[in-house]
Amino acid sequence: MEDLRDTSITIVGAGAIGGTVGAYLDEAGYDVTLVDVSPEHVEAIRERGLRIMGARGDKTFHPRIILSEDLSEPLGSTFLCVKGHFTEGAVRALGPLLAPDGYILSLQNGLNEALIAERIGRERTVGAFVHFGADLLEPGLIQLGYEATIQVGELDGSITPRVEALREALGHAMSTKVTDNIWGFLWGKLVFGATGFVVSCVDAPVAEVIDHPLGRSLCRAASVEAYLVAHTQVERLESIGEFESESFAPGAGMEERADETLTALADAWRGAIKQHMGIWRDLKVKRRKTEVDMQVGQIVAIGREQGIPTPVNAAVLEVVHEIENGERGMGWGNLREISDRSGFESSG
Repeated sequence: MEDLRDTSITIVGAGAIGGTVGAYLDEAGYDVTLVDVSPEHVEAIRERGLRIMGARGDKTFHPRIILSEDLSEPLGSTFLCVKGHFTEGAVRALGPLLAPDGYILSLQNGLNEALIAERIGRERTVGAFVHFGADLLEPGLIQLGYEATIQVGELDGSITPRVEALREALGHAMSTKVTDNIWGFLWGKLVFGATGFVVSCVDAPVAEVIDHPLGRSLCRAASVEAYLVAHTQVERLESIGEFESESFAPGAGMEERADETLTALADAWRGAIKQHMGIWRDLKVKRRKTEVDMQVGQIVAIGREQGIPTPVNAAVLEVVHEIENGERGMGWGNLREISDRSGFESSG
């Protein structure tokens, strides 16, 4: 097995995910450099350290961090942790800096692995499923809301020394496993994300929205659409924690199975430090673009290509864009708006 202690690790994007992973790998003795575009964040970490509070207590780390403009070649093991809509620009910048044996591991949401592979080659791209909950509260401060296993895998499903080495390294940050079905995890998370974007259109805790009759019905409908699209791309969907992706398979008993999954999800959030998803934080607190185009937008686009209607997801996409643009607030009325635009009729 390769050993990532023998090389340098560059983590591009030192926010909630990249910062958490980088801090724990640095503490474990790996040669880690964090990279970020925010001068305020970089300065805060250099001066005071990176403080991570929450599920593991309260601790300050002191990893090396530089601004993106100071990044130089050659890059070996490169972990990409930027928001999905910044992937294209990041890969264009990173590609020429990669060493001959360098590669990019995507620790992101969405299907960014496909875009990365298209730009630098499948053999230089590694996929990962990340589901632990963390928020960057302010420069130099991360809240770790809950822990969850990372899955890492080659795009072709092969089990290689490279992914075994990544499992060993990432295990110092979060429980990590190697998978031969990384696409099943990525698509499973898009099915989960369909529910997540419905929930995050409302300024209320996750559990409260799922418990609402129309909220639950829309979550179920959006995830069923995503499930149908996903199965045109992968044979087997993986579960996302309490979220059983396959429970949204249409047919006898679907509503009961889906409701069990949504109830389990709501119950998990009820007891969590974090009461809102990162999508909600982007819209409500940071007032910035979400990754809706890279997630819900992909469901709608691929659904269109495959001839699968996705009216609920299409309506969610529109409503989220309007919230992002300041044309719409975050409220319970957004559930009715999504329902009306999609022609959806609640059965629950």
